[in-house]
Amino acid sequence: MCSSLRNNLVVVVLLCSCVSSTLSTPQVSLSCQLQGQFHLNEMHKTGDVILGGLFQVHFFSSVPDLSFTSMYVLGFKSAQTMAFAIDEINRNSNLLPNVTLGYTLYDNCLELGIGFRGALSLASGQEDQIVVDDTCVGNPPVVGIVGDPTSTNSIAISNVLGFLYISQVSYFATCSCLSDRQKYPSFFRTIPSDSFQVRAMIQILKHFGWTWAGLLVTDDDYGLHAARFFQSELSVSGEGCLAYTEVLPWDKDTEELRRIVDVMKTSTARVVIVFEHPSRMIHLMDEVVRQNVTGLQWIASEAWTESAVLQTPQYMPYLGGTLGITIRQGEIPGLREFLLQIRPDLHHNTSYGNSLFWEFTFQCRFAPAPAGWLEGGGALCTGQEDLGNVDNEYLDISNLRPEYNVYKAVYALAYSLDDMLRCKPGRGPFSGNSCASLQSLEPWQVWYHLNFTTPFGDQVSFDENGDVIPIYDVINALWLPDGSTKIQKVGEVKRTALKGEELILDEGKIFWNFESKKPPRSVCSESCPPGTHMVRRKREPECCFDCIPCSEGKITNKSNSLECTSCPEDFWSNPQRDHCVLKKTEFLSYHDPLGICLTAISLLGTFICAVVLGIFIYHRTTPIVRANNSELSFQLLLSLKLCFLCSLLFIGRPRMWTCQLRHAAFGISFVLCVSCILVKTMVVLAVFKASKPGGGASLKWFGAMQQRGTVLFLTAIQAAICTTWLVSSSPTPHKNTQYHNDKIVYECAVGSTVCFAVLLGYIGMLAFLSFLIAFLVRNLPDSFNEAKLITFSMLIFCAVWVAFVPAYISSPGNLADAVEVFAILASSFGLLITLFGPKCYIILLRPEMNTKKAVMGRGIKTTQAGLKYWSQLSNFSAVCFHFKMCYN
Repeated sequence: MCSSLRNNLVVVVLLCSCVSSTLSTPQVSLSCQLQGQFHLNEMHKTGDVILGGLFQVHFFSSVPDLSFTSMYVLGFKSAQTMAFAIDEINRNSNLLPNVTLGYTLYDNCLELGIGFRGALSLASGQEDQIVVDDTCVGNPPVVGIVGDPTSTNSIAISNVLGFLYISQVSYFATCSCLSDRQKYPSFFRTIPSDSFQVRAMIQILKHFGWTWAGLLVTDDDYGLHAARFFQSELSVSGEGCLAYTEVLPWDKDTEELRRIVDVMKTSTARVVIVFEHPSRMIHLMDEVVRQNVTGLQWIASEAWTESAVLQTPQYMPYLGGTLGITIRQGEIPGLREFLLQIRPDLHHNTSYGNSLFWEFTFQCRFAPAPAGWLEGGGALCTGQEDLGNVDNEYLDISNLRPEYNVYKAVYALAYSLDDMLRCKPGRGPFSGNSCASLQSLEPWQVWYHLNFTTPFGDQVSFDENGDVIPIYDVINALWLPDGSTKIQKVGEVKRTALKGEELILDEGKIFWNFESKKPPRSVCSESCPPGTHMVRRKREPECCFDCIPCSEGKITNKSNSLECTSCPEDFWSNPQRDHCVLKKTEFLSYHDPLGICLTAISLLGTFICAVVLGIFIYHRTTPIVRANNSELSFQLLLSLKLCFLCSLLFIGRPRMWTCQLRHAAFGISFVLCVSCILVKTMVVLAVFKASKPGGGASLKWFGAMQQRGTVLFLTAIQAAICTTWLVSSSPTPHKNTQYHNDKIVYECAVGSTVCFAVLLGYIGMLAFLSFLIAFLVRNLPDSFNEAKLITFSMLIFCAVWVAFVPAYISSPGNLADAVEVFAILASSFGLLITLFGPKCYIILLRPEMNTKKAVMGRGIKTTQAGLKYWSQLSNFSAVCFHFKMCYN
């Protein structure tokens, strides 16, 4: 069997050959001969069934002489925990009765090559020769291996053990790549994979609002896979971005470490996530201390979260407050007593390292001591030192985490063996419902029974990928005032069937290593408040953005919106742009100052018309009233009153009926008014002609009935225009949003511009005819003639409405209605004042002029011109009285 390893590892070939030997009898005996042995640090105990183990006891070894520079106490403690678990199982009569478990444990020295040698030694066994009856088969050297603790080693080892179908249950290898059952079919683990650890860290980032973090990873499978998965999960979840991702050097590369720490210093990210091993984390922290990089919040992976080598007064000013993901804590009763039983190997037979542990713990050396040891004041070890008086992490059972995973891994293999041996024939899980037996045990048969529950109630089960049900503790490094360090649990992350992955934190217990004693802010850009939307910065991570206010009419009512939402048609954005409000409505209202003024003026005009009408009715028998065609005067006053009143239809919120009625009422009222003036003017002209010789025939066309008929006919034409307009394209209420985006201007859409133009044009035509005729007869005798007054009134009327057209077109919203109302009121007052003002003046203030004699022109004549003028006037008045056309 041979296996090719990464990292330029030397190919190790282990050959097992079956050699036949000819005996004195004809029977042929077969044997398997071990072709070579590795010399490794080993701890061994015989048994009916052997479990293998790979642990990190020493590190910084130099191959090939395996000389050591330091000892990893927790690794040694984990190995002792496996020995304790097997001893406990052997003492349990209910578990594997009549079967004794043994173990063979090797030290991997944190070296891939040494760990791989140990795995091959466990797979092949260390017996020089195995003799079997007729085939080269027998019980495997080990039925399962607990370890290796590192992901890189586990990947290489599992590639080989998978071909041999030997179960490998790691207690510390977390690389998510090991969940691939196609590549690693025999790999299991009692620690959650990095995929869950990464998601747990992302939940912590999300909980504290840290969207901007740096990532440092070790240059091996553990770190590189974690980095890839971290980036992938962040991208999918959208919970944050990585300001930088740096791979820490495998060796103490000072220049590279200085560059990485410089990146950490200059970055705006205040959170640093680190996937690294404790032995190499020291190199990074040395550079951090040298450059005095403070103000960082560290998040530690399970590999170095509780490492004692980092919990020193030198590092804790920087690492204090670290939040770490760590293995779930467990309890193992009786373990401390077992650990106290260890004794040094006085014979130095290269056992698992008891003597080295003793020297490391008591800082002494067994004889013969190294040269210069005694001279330097060093002590010799006697082997009688009291281990119980030592205060170190070896005897600390209050925080069993990796050790508890080792304990569960051993029990998983033990329960699997127990289930197989209790199998009843015909009910087994194998071919033909068969069962396995201790004499013909195959390593792969262990896979079917690995799920169990510990004596303390913890359920241990593996999914289809060989991963255990995930649960992690969240711990916090508390730096006490006396300089000591306390690691305290502040929460947990677990996966449940109902809630999925759930983070539970007790924030009140967390120590923050900042002056504010509060969590730091670590964001590339502050959250965009409601009313703004994010705009990504070019060539920067998606967490870096600018907050741009929403444009008018658009809002966002939540933070960090990618785009603004348009408000509905009748709504507009508030000044903060965080919600939509009803648009302000605008129309010519009775409550507005302008509307109040116009209403008051309209009612005043109506009242004046009523007063003038009352004066005329009261004085209807007087000459001035009778001489001015009283019936047309009464009709004119009534029409002027309608003109004043129709302006009220333009005030108030437009409705369907007001929109239809306002222009119709306006058009008909003004045509009625102008028709009366036109007829009045035509009568004056006819009477003037009749005063001349032979002109009496023209008066027969201007009798009372003809006057009424003419007014009615001219008004009917306007009524027909209005009816056609209302039927074909009626004016309707309209919500205009073109003038102001934040306002709704209620107005009446004219419907048909042509009809509106015809309506105004018809009024203009009648007014122009009245003006023209009145202008022609303006020089008639003053005592009777109204032509000058009509001319002046029509001049005002036309001027107002000529100015109205451009003003109406250019006025937006309710101002257009105000312009039209103003035009109506101005023209109505112009007609009222110019036509009836002089008459009311004579009636009320100059009654001596309101006589038949004065009207007939028989007053004092002082000049020759005057005599002629009054002569004409007398004749004109006589004719008018004779035909009773002016005097009704």
